[in-house]
Amino acid sequence: MEISIILAKFWGWFMVISCLIYLLRKKSLQEMIELAKNKDAVIVFGYLSLILGLFSLIFHNLWVKDWRVLITIFGWIALIKGIIGIGFTELAQKWTEKIGTNAMLMKILLIIGILLGAWLIWVSG
Repeated sequence: MEISIILAKFWGWFMVISCLIYLLRKKSLQEMIELAKNKDAVIVFGYLSLILGLFSLIFHNLWVKDWRVLITIFGWIALIKGIIGIGFTELAQKWTEKIGTNAMLMKILLIIGILLGAWLIWVSG
């Protein structure tokens, strides 16, 4: 259970901080979307995401019927995102451009990210 608490705090704070930055500083979000046009940047972020996902899943691949499954899901999302960023760079760029140009969708996703992150911080107590 200890690793679940550590990872919940990590993912929770990571989501709250990053989503708040992008929600409050639209320029930072636009810069990140612009950065996704650079193939090399997408590959580098892909490797970072792959490492984060692998780390999470090696230590916490629990498919249980409680809050800890969310950590596993985040690990799988990071792993898949990393694989797409490294192996299917153009696809990652298209998705980023499509989602990034929809301001309302981005705002909704960022708010959901903040709420999920805050909830993970809360349950990890």
